[in-house]
Amino acid sequence: MFIDYSKLWKKLAAMGIKNKTELIPLAGISSNILAKLSKGDYISMESLQKICKALHCDVGDICVVNDENSEEK
Repeated sequence: MFIDYSKLWKKLAAMGIKNKTELIPLAGISSNILAKLSKGDYISMESLQKICKALHCDVGDICVVNDENSEEK
């Protein structure tokens, strides 16, 4: 399984946030967390909570867990 954060990037764009690095001070996350998001790596629930709080949304609004097998079909 892998995490797809494309919803997050779309949400930021819809909010007028053009540079991903603007999420760091907005949500109070580190540059390491932003790098993990960009790679589609797992991040902690605490980090997801900070992002959701800053963007006034739920986890399902910013990421999706995909089953790798479904991508092959």
